[in-house]
Amino acid sequence: MIAQKIKRPILIYGKRYEIDEMRFYIHKKKNLQWLVYALERETKKVVGFSFGKRTNKTLNTVVKTLLNAKPERIYTDKLANYKFLIPKNFHFTRKYGTNHIERKNLTIKISLKRFQRKTICFSRSITITTAILKIYFWT
Repeated sequence: MIAQKIKRPILIYGKRYEIDEMRFYIHKKKNLQWLVYALERETKKVVGFSFGKRTNKTLNTVVKTLLNAKPERIYTDKLANYKFLIPKNFHFTRKYGTNHIERKNLTIKISLKRFQRKTICFSRSITITTAILKIYFWT
């Protein structure tokens, strides 16, 4: 019930953002899922996230949120799907463009065992995983 009370952070227009994806699984390793999330570059706060298969639909959930905030720039890795979802005037894939979000990925893997690659911990449902990430990202 705590996760329901947590409000999403307010997006500020004209900022720089980083987007990345991280894989994990629900209940068993055959049920592979992807966490896609965006980080505001200046404050290093997570501004949005989504779960699902590694498809444009899952990526687009986060991308559309950022595009509504009229970003100055959006930094990503060189995943080909981003080319089709983010307009060229906002999209950047520089060498050190995603340092902050990659560091956040490592912190998540260290802090939350369900996101580690070799572990006996796993998430039983997407609802519980969503609640845990809301608490982790937005409190």
